[in-house]
Amino acid sequence: MRLENVWLRYHRRGPWVLHDVDVRIGPGEVAVVLGRNGAGKSTLLQVAAGVLRPDRGRVTDRPARVGWVPERFPADQPFTVTRYLTGMARAAGLGAAAADEAVASWTDRLGLSAFRSVRLPELSKGTAQKVGLAQAMLRPPGLLVLDEPWEGLDATTRELVPELIAEVLAADGAVLVSDHRGETVRLPTARRWSVADGTMTEETSSADETFSVVEVAVPTARVAGTVARLRAEGHHILRVRADASTPAPQARPASTGPTRPDGARAAEQPTAAEGVHTVEQAAEEAR
Repeated sequence: MRLENVWLRYHRRGPWVLHDVDVRIGPGEVAVVLGRNGAGKSTLLQVAAGVLRPDRGRVTDRPARVGWVPERFPADQPFTVTRYLTGMARAAGLGAAAADEAVASWTDRLGLSAFRSVRLPELSKGTAQKVGLAQAMLRPPGLLVLDEPWEGLDATTRELVPELIAEVLAADGAVLVSDHRGETVRLPTARRWSVADGTMTEETSSADETFSVVEVAVPTARVAGTVARLRAEGHHILRVRADASTPAPQARPASTGPTRPDGARAAEQPTAAEGVHTVEQAAEEAR
């Protein structure tokens, strides 16, 4: 699929939200769309998915089957989860039996079985997002477009998102995903598209650059400050979890490793010989 010289604005005399966008993504490729709020990330994804049509330029070779998951699933619809997903499956071209099978399979996989008879407006944001994921995957998409797919999801489902992306890629589908949480660190083969001031550029990284994952345990009261400091230093936060079962760090002999300026013991980093191969430096916070 290619976006050829795409320009778009929301009002006839309004500012251009996107301009001069020319980019291609092929089968089996995933691209992460990055940028600050209001930069045009969601607009770019909607153009790619076919939700918006560009004012200038065109989108060519878009796969026939597109799975589109917006940042906020439109849950203000008078349907139960099962009725909505069944209707979406039939609209995607599945027969009655295949639609029922797909709905049963995806509601089970995404932890929605207990909500099948619940009306969409009664769902929490996270549960509604799961319904959005399910409808996008009912029929294997040739293009999967995810706008901040991790927002509001529980830890188990967040872990599942990269798995779903991998399945689409393995079937020669393409994936576009935006993310401000740093979750796309889990997609080591992803291209990085940066959107700023309506234009898009592709970031490149050194093939020789290696990264490690460092786990840090901090008191609950210091979590926010620690996360802010690590992000300010350019590190990626994979996730923050509060785990009451995590024991407090034990004191270690002074000879076992270096200390930081604040006197705390620096975390030991795994070596390549131990078989650790990761793609971003990050800290996973725990109480």
